[in-house]
Amino acid sequence: MAANPIHSYTLVITGAPYSTQAPQTALSFARAAIAAGHTVDRVFLYGDGVHLASSLCAPPSDETHWPTEWSIFLTDNGIPGVACIASALRRGLVNESERKRYELSASNLLKPFIIAGLGEWVEGNMASSRTLYFHAGG
Repeated sequence: MAANPIHSYTLVITGAPYSTQAPQTALSFARAAIAAGHTVDRVFLYGDGVHLASSLCAPPSDETHWPTEWSIFLTDNGIPGVACIASALRRGLVNESERKRYELSASNLLKPFIIAGLGEWVEGNMASSRTLYFHAGG
């Protein structure tokens, strides 16, 4: 029997934590993919998925803190996490440079996430053997 091929994945998350299962399902997939010897090239947050990169999330202590879980996973595995700039700005997610640009009182982008344009999504599609989307459903 032939061995399973090794794949590289770009994950696109469009569903928000706590109102959809998209971030949770994506994290379960990413952990399983890494454990199976595959790679995750990047995680791209789009639409409501950008809420996953907010440092201002404060769920009850008996619930999983999905932004922190993702932050730890990305950091531990050296995987870039990218929030779409248009989606982020619309939803009040800003890094330090956008805070200064728009003269806002604070930034709230959780490390290691960065804010970038759709070019990061395109680059991920080109670099990875597979792109998987984790939507809000509906």
